[in-house]
Amino acid sequence: MPHDAKALSRETLDAAALYIAAGVEPDIAPIFVQSHVSAHAELAWLLNCMTPMNWLERMIQYKEKKQKQGENVAVGLFDYPVLMAADILLYQADLVPVGEDQRQHLELTRDIARRFHDLYCKRRRVFREPKALIVKEGARVMSLADGKAKMSKSAPIDGSRINLVDSPDLIASKIKKCKTDQLKGLEWDNPDRPEATNLLNIYQSVTGLEREVILRDVSDLSWGAFKPRLTDAIIAHLDPIQRAYKELAADQLFLSQTLKQGAHRADEIATKTLDDAKGAMGITTRSGV
Repeated sequence: MPHDAKALSRETLDAAALYIAAGVEPDIAPIFVQSHVSAHAELAWLLNCMTPMNWLERMIQYKEKKQKQGENVAVGLFDYPVLMAADILLYQADLVPVGEDQRQHLELTRDIARRFHDLYCKRRRVFREPKALIVKEGARVMSLADGKAKMSKSAPIDGSRINLVDSPDLIASKIKKCKTDQLKGLEWDNPDRPEATNLLNIYQSVTGLEREVILRDVSDLSWGAFKPRLTDAIIAHLDPIQRAYKELAADQLFLSQTLKQGAHRADEIATKTLDDAKGAMGITTRSGV
């Protein structure tokens, strides 16, 4: 195996393969390992120095995780939204594709950019203030085990989510076992039936059909009749991604080179933004020595 491929974990290479298989074009949108571009950590620290603590204390995800972790909550968890802001601002993004649950993080990023400009930028702004790009359908996918909890790859129960590389048999098993209710028929947006809304949202996301068309077709179905349809739709939607992924994952040299080239291109852009931020704050950069 080539030296570059050895330096990266199989998990990292597989993640790159999934991005490309899902449609990200490395020539247009560089793919890289965040830790390979040190400007992320540097800008995050600079932003830490001017971000009020009470802004971070109000972040919903921090509150939820702090409640679960208690006294064991780490500084990194508290400060993660600032790192996320650095991730975004380094690349002068106009639009950021996020789920509905990440909207608060993006608003914080905008607040941080405005505060930075108010404090340090009298003539020329350093950052663009990004806007959220949220898809109409599937902006918030919920857990298969709990229609009120977000579907997450970090959840301890694998059956709570559909992974992009899950086999058809595993997808069928997860959908068959997913939580539903005892009511007859299917409906959207009934607060007492979160699982119905979630599974219909997933079905709409993978089929591209309008709500009216879906309801006309499945509203009278039982869960036993609807689940196989949902299963088939998910499998069909993921099939081209999985086929492309398998082909890409076999070429570790290509993936390693793609990540290396992506890091180089990202570093050029990020370093320029970082130097501009340092200059605005009156910090001497290496190029200025």
